[in-house]
Formats: sequence, structure tokens, C-alpha cells
Amino acid sequence: MATRLYVGNLSYGTSADELRGLFAQAGTVEDVHMPTDRASGQPRGFAFVEMTSKEEADKAIQMFNGYTLGGRELRVNEAREREERGRSRY
Repeated sequence: MATRLYVGNLSYGTSADELRGLFAQAGTVEDVHMPTDRASGQPRGFAFVEMTSKEEADKAIQMFNGYTLGGRELRVNEAREREERGRSRY
């Protein structure tokens, strides 16, 4: 079963292909998703990388948490499900 990782503190110049190549060193990358700002279309400085197995995801965390990419120290951990947000009244 695939495991999704959160990759934070990315340089805005980092590409999905660059992340895919980096994380492929730890195993098979199924998907890379880099959210963008709705208003500007610019990257938001984080991404989600989906690895084929839990073992590969754990290896990627060990290899790349604290790794310097684009002059920035990456934060890599297992992604958590998004918390439910209440609706705004305004």
C-alpha cells in the first residue's frame, strides 16, 4: 500500500521532476503533488510525495529529512490527513 509523505520548506524553484528524481533514490515514487496558491499560481513551498510502500517511505524520511535542497533544509514526514474545517460565517 502506498504511503504519502509531506515535504516541507521547499524552495519555490523546486520542480516536481526534481523531487521525483530525488525521492526515487529511496524507492518507487508513485506521485508528486505540489500545491499552488489559488490567487498567484505560485508554489506554496511544500509538496506531497507518494511512495509505493511504507518501507520505502520510511527510507525516504531517513534519507531526506534535514537534507539540503535548493539551499533549504527539507522537512520530511508521513503526511497526516487534513483536519475538517468549519465553515466561515462571513
